[in-house]
Amino acid sequence: MKQKLKIIKIGGNVINDKDSLSSFLADFSKINEAKILVHGGGKRASEMISELGLKPKMVNGRRVTDQSTIEIVTMVYAGLLNKNITAELQKNNCNAIGLSGVDANTILAHKRVVKDVDYGFAGDVDNVNSDIIKVFLTNDLTPVFCAITHDKKGQLLNTNADTIAAELAKGMSKYFEVELIYCFEKLGVLADVNNDTTLIEKIDFLMLQFLKKENLISEGMLPKIDNCFDALQNGVKKVIIGKPEVIIDKNIKHTTLVL
Repeated sequence: MKQKLKIIKIGGNVINDKDSLSSFLADFSKINEAKILVHGGGKRASEMISELGLKPKMVNGRRVTDQSTIEIVTMVYAGLLNKNITAELQKNNCNAIGLSGVDANTILAHKRVVKDVDYGFAGDVDNVNSDIIKVFLTNDLTPVFCAITHDKKGQLLNTNADTIAAELAKGMSKYFEVELIYCFEKLGVLADVNNDTTLIEKIDFLMLQFLKKENLISEGMLPKIDNCFDALQNGVKKVIIGKPEVIIDKNIKHTTLVL
């Protein structure tokens, strides 16, 4: 029987609020099972880009990453945010190791192929080195991944954190029974993003097609849900979307995705 593994992605306003993030990390540290944390940080990166006199450029909710931007997001994601989060986990007696996809060649990617939009140094994942990540986990280390990967040709790549979480979940399902959890400030998937009473508590593949047809899922949520179903179709046992508290209390309302 495979050991259980929780892969938790934290993003949205939670990561931008010091108190909310601190509370989440304290709860995360209490999880006794093997665990991996993946974090975003787009808002802080955009602030830093603006502070340096540049203008963040977004297309369809995704960042266009030119040479200046890849340097800044690497500093913010792999440096400032990743090390602050890792330090906070150490404070909570969780022996964490802060990583990018570059470290130990854990996540290999390629520069996104230009179709309608040139996203610059944006990366799409090719491979997760599940063997080396397993070594960390079996030695009681908790990996903390930021959203930076590489192409093994010396090029750093900015990769969507939701995608990284899903790809890690798929890769680690080779060795573990994986539960993938996406945490942000909302209860879960909402039919109306401004109304918490419109929570959709369970989504299967047929429901997803209906929600897409009726335009009941926000554009920002769609890539996340597509990542979720890709993970479910590739060995991941369970996917949950909800507030941070759901990681220790499943009675809190949330969205569960199933095949």
